[in-house]
Amino acid sequence: MDVGRRHVNVAVADLAHTVIAERGERLQPDEEHTAEVMLDRAAALVVAAVEESGHLLSDVIGVGLGLPAPVVSGTGLLGASNILPAWAGLAPSVELGRRLQLPVHVENDANLGALSEHTWGAGRGSEALVYLKLGTGIGGGLVINGRLFRGISGTAGEIGHLSLDAAGDVCRCGNRGCLELVAGGAALVSVLGRGRPEVRSLADVVGLVADGDAPCRRLVADAGSSIGVALGGLVNLINPDRVVVGGELAATGQVLLDPLRHALGRSAVPSAVEAVDVVQGTLGGRAEALGAVALVLREPSPTR
Repeated sequence: MDVGRRHVNVAVADLAHTVIAERGERLQPDEEHTAEVMLDRAAALVVAAVEESGHLLSDVIGVGLGLPAPVVSGTGLLGASNILPAWAGLAPSVELGRRLQLPVHVENDANLGALSEHTWGAGRGSEALVYLKLGTGIGGGLVINGRLFRGISGTAGEIGHLSLDAAGDVCRCGNRGCLELVAGGAALVSVLGRGRPEVRSLADVVGLVADGDAPCRRLVADAGSSIGVALGGLVNLINPDRVVVGGELAATGQVLLDPLRHALGRSAVPSAVEAVDVVQGTLGGRAEALGAVALVLREPSPTR
């Protein structure tokens, strides 16, 4: 399962990682997004997807749930999140487990994207992988030597909250000038929406880029440059061999990636830049839900 501010996606798979049913819902900006409502909708989608696969809920060995928030190691509690601020301190494994009567594993959604791209997608064979999830916000996941690197409090890889301007606007995380404030999907929608009220979602932005809209393409290119600058610090720090760019904004392709690569080349140590490939993810909007499948099959079963 992959739950975000604007979507709920569910994939049902067998023990060989073969997906046998998928369901998804897009949420409108004016819909209620409380944890209670979102978890109810997610549970209903799970039931529908399992039935579609021809199985019973009792056949399910476990559920993986991805959320755009850090997950505190050892507690399962969610940390502060710009995307789902009201969820902080919640234990979604308990809440969803109560609804489904199944064991639930919870992980940061960008970590799951990293895991799935490393397992099946553009990150296969990588020894040190950085995955960027560019959606409403900006998340990041790290896979080092085949294993997720989460950090002590679950925030490893959170490139969206690297500061680009110490005197910039205050982010909801409490920092100033965060990358997410200038290059996150919510920021892009806000800028375009000032003069174009028909732009209400990141999907609208991606569509305008595909249509060749010049102002929109320039805005996305500028976002790519900002991401490349922030990524330079991360590349210097961990010296990865691959960066996989995923999330909804990745669908803009080279409009985003060309300026990102150029800015990275100016921001990181030359030897580190030469060693890293920056590629577009291949799993698209399925990445996080597929990562949740891999998580369940890799992790020991939690207590119900």
